[in-house]
Amino acid sequence: MNTKVISLVSIGAHPTSGRPRRADQDSRAVELGLQLAGDDLQVLHAGDVAEPALRAYLGMGLHQLHVLEQPQGADALPALCEYLQGAGAQLVLTGTQAETGEGSGMLPFLLAEKLGWPMIVGLAEVESIDNGVAQVLQALPRGQRRRLKVRLPMLATVDNAAPKPRQSAYGPAQRGRLAVDDVEVINDALFDSAELQPAKPRPKRLKVIKAKSGADRMKAATAKASGGGGQVLKGLSAEDGAQAILKALIEEGVVR
Repeated sequence: MNTKVISLVSIGAHPTSGRPRRADQDSRAVELGLQLAGDDLQVLHAGDVAEPALRAYLGMGLHQLHVLEQPQGADALPALCEYLQGAGAQLVLTGTQAETGEGSGMLPFLLAEKLGWPMIVGLAEVESIDNGVAQVLQALPRGQRRRLKVRLPMLATVDNAAPKPRQSAYGPAQRGRLAVDDVEVINDALFDSAELQPAKPRPKRLKVIKAKSGADRMKAATAKASGGGGQVLKGLSAEDGAQAILKALIEEGVVR
């Protein structure tokens, strides 16, 4: 395949111990890139080259990993954008969001906007690439898939629907090369003034049970939840879709 594929990776954190590791979704982006481009895959990281966790990506069979050297707290967006433009990338793969740092998941969107590329969220598989057009499968809720055709170059985020990453071997991880590129360091003013705290799962909304007797309350608590509250919108214009979303947010009390 002549299409140049670049996978972006970051430093992950073990969910229990918090120790640095390869990020799970970024590893899936590397796995998908290896299936598409093989040894021609280029893997890119913006950060500290001395981080030992980077070698876990090399252990997946990579000969080298490119690092845009910059300290913690620097803005990775300008460096990544300049590098991708100069590298002639046509397909950029990345995880949905980082496991450390801000973890906002906004970097892929900001990068695609700055590059002027289309973006696919929840990429599960790249079926084919022909004449500058990629046919892909996008993961939807409840195991559904949607087939899309997107013109290259494009940026795509992968999640748990993408192929499971292969194990990282110690030997290739030590033999692999970390290629360092010096870039202009731009401090992230928003990150400097932000106060970070561990993310917590949102609490589930409990259904209010109105029953007079204990038997009625027990029956309502153990009854199987019924669906059908959602609505599928197809064939709407952007304005009608926005109005439907705004109406739903107002009904849920998110927007007043």
